[in-house]
Order: sequence, then C-alpha cells, then structure tokens
Amino acid sequence: MTQTLDSTTPPIPTGPIGISEVGAARALSVIGSSGKENAGVRLFIKSGGCSGYQYGMAIDDRELEGDTILFDRGVKLIVDRMSLPLVQGAEIDYVENMMGGGFTVNNPNATSACGCGSSFRTDGSAAQDGEGSVGCGSH
Repeated sequence: MTQTLDSTTPPIPTGPIGISEVGAARALSVIGSSGKENAGVRLFIKSGGCSGYQYGMAIDDRELEGDTILFDRGVKLIVDRMSLPLVQGAEIDYVENMMGGGFTVNNPNATSACGCGSSFRTDGSAAQDGEGSVGCGSH
C-alpha cells in the first residue's frame, strides 16, 4: 500500500478493498487490451446520483499523491485518499444480466442505494434531490 500521511490525510479504517474472481478476470482482460503499462483499476467516489454519492471506475496507469495502491487476485486497485473511507471493505465484482454486463461495487458502508446500484449513501452523508426514490433518475 502506497500512502503519504500528513496533517490533512483523513484517518483510514483497516481492511482493504478487494475484487471477486469474476471481477478480476474481467478487469485483467480490460487492462490487457488498454495498452497501458502498469495500469490498474481506479475506484473513485464523486458527489451526485439520487442517493448522494456515485461510484466511478477507470483503467489508470497513474499513481497520484495520496493514492492507496492495493493488489488483489493479480489486479492493481487504486483508490484516492478521499474515496477510500467510503469504500473501505468493498468488493468490486462483474455481473451479467439481461441488460448486459458491468462492474459493480458491493460496499458494506452503503446504508442505502438507488434502484440501479450506481449511487449510494452512507451514515452521515447528505442525500441529493432524489432521496427515497426507488428508481434512478439521471446520474
């Protein structure tokens, strides 16, 4: 794990994020076809969505100051310092259903989520306009 601690670094709970076997196989395939050397899956959180926060993922070959770098099942996982407390203990997975396939995040910190699962809320996070809605509006 690569991390620089200073007085502005929020405390990080123990327990890394991980990736399922199916998620790892799919991630390694996507990383391999990206053409980026030393790339990994960057998991990040941004404000928005009908439940307060939205997940984001990208194939990234950069390591920025304050990033935490983890390895699970051969996959490099990159999380910035602001996102890590919100996804601590989460598992990235890949699921296929009638609507297609995609990566998903199983997050033990999420206390509620929107109907499609792309946004979530934790204890203490403010909900956005769609609080309490079952379906998803525009994320």
